[in-house]
Amino acid sequence: MRRHLPARPNLEHLRTQAKALLTKLRDGDARAAKTFVEYLPEAAALSVEQVRRRGFRLADAQAAIAHKTGFAEWPGLARHVDRLRSMEGTWTFRSLEVDGQPLPSAMLAHSAILIDGDRFRMESPEATYEGIFTIDVEKTPHFIDIDFVEGPESGNRCEGLFQLDGDRLTFCLGLVGSARPEAFRTTQGSGQALEVLVRADSERPAGVDGGTPPVPAPAPAQPAELGVFEAVMTPNIEKLQGEWEPLELVTSGTTLQASYLPFGSRSHFGVETKVVFGGQTMLHARMRFNEAAIPLEVDYLNLKGKTAGTISPGLFRWDGDEAVFCIGVPGGPRPADFSCEKGSGRTLSRWKRKV
Repeated sequence: MRRHLPARPNLEHLRTQAKALLTKLRDGDARAAKTFVEYLPEAAALSVEQVRRRGFRLADAQAAIAHKTGFAEWPGLARHVDRLRSMEGTWTFRSLEVDGQPLPSAMLAHSAILIDGDRFRMESPEATYEGIFTIDVEKTPHFIDIDFVEGPESGNRCEGLFQLDGDRLTFCLGLVGSARPEAFRTTQGSGQALEVLVRADSERPAGVDGGTPPVPAPAPAQPAELGVFEAVMTPNIEKLQGEWEPLELVTSGTTLQASYLPFGSRSHFGVETKVVFGGQTMLHARMRFNEAAIPLEVDYLNLKGKTAGTISPGLFRWDGDEAVFCIGVPGGPRPADFSCEKGSGRTLSRWKRKV
């Protein structure tokens, strides 16, 4: 959905733009005439002078503004902005279902989504997400595209459906990397989330600006062997084949709440591994082991997201039948041990085979 609207679009402001455009045209402004030629089909074949003499009205100026912002007609633009405004406020979770599995209500009690125009902020005990969204109310059901600007999903996009019924707002979203849902339901393995929210406050929330895009960091230096990353089936990779469930996950010193662990999984298929939490693919990589090293060394060639094409070095060990990984930052040094201090950028995870 390509739209070219200002932040937090306001219909009165857009009406004022259309009136000003028409006034400038009638005053002989050449730039206003060119706007009509470029964005109003009825004026496309006219010269600037012909546009001035044509006698276009306010409805024509509104149509030009609509086309300029990416809409086929003014009424469609008006419906779009009206729906955005009707979604404003603070929303709390009534329920959240991921991959057909409901999340416990206790996990949702302290989370909320704040919407101001086309900007949003989701606040939860685990993280804060900020971004911008675009809707298409001409589709049935209505479409929504969400671009995450700040927070753990920064730079990612998800596509979904939404339905507004007074103070009840329902989203069905394809989580990052998944397709747009076709209906308001999720099933196991769908990679989709169904959210039902209720409006807690109808006032425009303060300070919701959609976040600040992070300054891109220089790409980490990679080994010369990146182009010939050789991953072969070793005894340990053979032993890892199949499905695993998490027992522990620590990211840069922060331990994931135990109540979230049932929503994670790890799979090994050949030399590739994939980690999924809450329907979102957190890791997809090719693996290679240095079986001669003590402790065992493991490298990931990342295949997904912003780290695609980079190598994350790490360590691996068996604790009985449990698999333990300690992975460093892409392009960084290999961890010297299985520690995972705050700010280290490492990920420590412990897994057991799924029964």
